[in-house]
Amino acid sequence: MRILGGDEVGKLKKFKFRLQVVLDMRENELEQRQMEMAKIVAALNAQKDKLQNIFLSQQKNTQDLEALYNSGDIDVVQIENYRGYGIKLISDAKNQERIIRNTEMLLKRKQLEVLEAHKKVETLKKLKEKQEKEFHKEFLHSEMKELDDITSARFKIG
Repeated sequence: MRILGGDEVGKLKKFKFRLQVVLDMRENELEQRQMEMAKIVAALNAQKDKLQNIFLSQQKNTQDLEALYNSGDIDVVQIENYRGYGIKLISDAKNQERIIRNTEMLLKRKQLEVLEAHKKVETLKKLKEKQEKEFHKEFLHSEMKELDDITSARFKIG
């Protein structure tokens, strides 16, 4: 047995995780699920903004109707228009709340998918780490054995 020179050290066998391709695929899947979840969150926020705008429109409609009543100038057609618009806004708000509930359910499902994908990635990373530690342990063991062989060979010669 001989000790490796500087150029030979770079040629040592490096750790290679056999499931690296699977780990890469799982990491890509996790990233894709996270991006999908981010899109759902953005859509949910937009839907909540839309609901808030409906509520603001309801407030304004109510204020305008009250102002019309208080003005003393009672126009039945105009009052009916405000009332009809108010009813439409109530319907719009209910529909928007339903859409938000559906999107929140979709988000919960996507969060579970992200969690599952994350668990799969973490499991493979732990396996890789364990195998890498074992590889280095075996490498150090073989190096120590080689050094012991060299040392015992020198004692036999001397």
